[in-house]
Amino acid sequence: MSGGSSNEPVRVAEPLPPDARSLRAEILRIAEQRGSGKTLCPSDAARSVGGTAWRGLMPEARLLAFALAGEGLVEVTQQGEKVADGVRGPIRIRWIDPA
Repeated sequence: MSGGSSNEPVRVAEPLPPDARSLRAEILRIAEQRGSGKTLCPSDAARSVGGTAWRGLMPEARLLAFALAGEGLVEVTQQGEKVADGVRGPIRIRWIDPA
């Protein structure tokens, strides 16, 4: 049976939770401040937003980095080379200057 059954909840896109919104904004703030010539580690933004609980924000910070790359706002790199979504290991985030 397709959607619409009274037993199935209606799924709607939810806005990012407060921590994720803050983390996204912080990644963009730091990246823009540093410019396209420098990078940041996702942990820089996680530490800024999460304080001593920053490690718990790292999975979200990585996901947000790739989401922002998908929006064309930043590049995600590893050892200076642009990488695809889901790459394992340490990553860096670089601001993309608007054209």
